[in-house]
Order: sequence, then structure tokens, then C-alpha cells
Amino acid sequence: MNYIEVFLEALSAEKGRSKKTLESYASDLHHADENLPCGLMKATADELQQYLSNLPDKPSSIARKASALRGFYKFLMLEKIITENPSANLELPKRTRSLPKFLSLNEIELLISSAGDIKNSTRLRAMIELLYASGLRVSELCELPMTAILGDKLLIHGKGAKERIVPMHERAIEALEKWINIRGDEKSKYVFPSNGKDGHITRDGFFKILKKCAVLAGIDPHRVSPHVLRHSFASHLLAGGANLRAIQMMLGHEDISTTQIYTHVLPEKLRETVTMHHPLGHKKDSDI
Repeated sequence: MNYIEVFLEALSAEKGRSKKTLESYASDLHHADENLPCGLMKATADELQQYLSNLPDKPSSIARKASALRGFYKFLMLEKIITENPSANLELPKRTRSLPKFLSLNEIELLISSAGDIKNSTRLRAMIELLYASGLRVSELCELPMTAILGDKLLIHGKGAKERIVPMHERAIEALEKWINIRGDEKSKYVFPSNGKDGHITRDGFFKILKKCAVLAGIDPHRVSPHVLRHSFASHLLAGGANLRAIQMMLGHEDISTTQIYTHVLPEKLRETVTMHHPLGHKKDSDI
């Protein structure tokens, strides 16, 4: 029996993992199965540790592979297929988390304005406005169904089949309404339909158009991506004094520690926010 496939089917059915996540798990587990002396089913703890230690990958990739191994063996234990978990004490490499890259407010405005020079400019402007207004993941944007639009809010089905409500500001709502009024394909369930096999604009398709937009705006295209717009959304909200927990909910982060990385991005602006809004921020020692 192919227990890797059984594990992946269980992940898809019970955890609601995305297709991309399942493909990554499959790749990682098959690679381990092929490179361990006796394969995954007979691997020892030492062999797993040695396998991870010899990988030439970046620390983040090794950590992902280790996570796949742990999930796989945990599943085998729960199903009583094995009696000992060889991944229980795996030592993971330390992950170095780089600070998120983001654009300035002026650069965001230039990017949105440059959308008017692109074919299908109304669609592109709506997509950029939505990304920056709501912090959606690019897959959530491209696969956005018409049923997700709830007036001035969006109902997003994110990672792990988790739902969240994301508000939109007036400019994003206006851009979205303009696109829907001319979108034409009434039969498509997607907000941004396409004639391709997926039925909606693809991540790669949007990525390429966004790069062209950056060039027209005079911004280095290497600095612009859908994820950079998501980072810009969060960074600018935080700099404006938004609550970190609220940003976590809008981004769809399961753990607030993932959102806390933005607290390292704009230290000066955050210091100003504390000085301006903290009860003792304006008081000197002589005033107390």
C-alpha cells in the first residue's frame, strides 16, 4: 500500500489543504522515500536526521521537509500503522525570517494609476485595489467567486478552508463595481473570469501584468509582486496605528506570531504612534 498517497488523501479530506500544499508534501515525501536507505516506512530516527542534515536546501525548505515528515509519521501513528515515531525528536534548522518588502504609499498610487495604460485596465485596477485594500493572497484574489462579495465586505475562504470577513474601502468598492459592470461573462462564477482551463485569471497571468504595470509606473519590477502588495497593506495599516490582532484576522494568519513580523518594519513610525497615543507618551518626568 502507498501510505504517502493515503496520507495526502487524508490531508485533503480532513484538513482541507490546498492543491499547492498537497503537491509540496507529495514532492517532499517522495524525495525522502527515494533518498533514505530503506525508504520512509523503515527509516530510523538517525537516518531521518542524517537525511535532513545532508540536504543542500535553504533552512526554510529543510524545515518544510521536516514538517512533512512529522505530519506523515504522526498520521501513521494515529492510524496504528507504526508503533514508534522516528520523527519525534528531529532537530530542525533555525529559520531566518527576512523582513517583508513593501511599497511606499506614493508607489502604490503610481502603480494603480499605471493600470490605466494596460489592456483590460478596469480589471487590473480592480485587482490591484482589492489586493491593497484587503490584503488578499494572490490565489484568493484570482479565484474570488462572485458569491464572496457581500456589499462592502468580502467573504474569503482561506488556507485550511477557514473563512474570514474582510472589509473594503470606498475606492476599492468603486473599482470592483466598475469591473463587474463590464466583465461580460455572466455564466462564470468567478469575479475575474478567463477562457483558460481554470476558468479564472491565473496567478502567473496576473503576476506578469503587474510587472508590466511596475515598469510603466517607473518602479523596479523586481520590487513588485502580489505578495508585496499584501505586505504593503499590512505594513501601512500598522504604521497608521491599526490593531495587530485586527490585521491578523484580515490577513488570515492562524498564529499572531506570523503577523508580528510587521512590528519590525517601521520602528520609527511605531515609536511615533506610541508617543502620540500612549497615556504617558506626552509626559516628562517633571510632569509626574
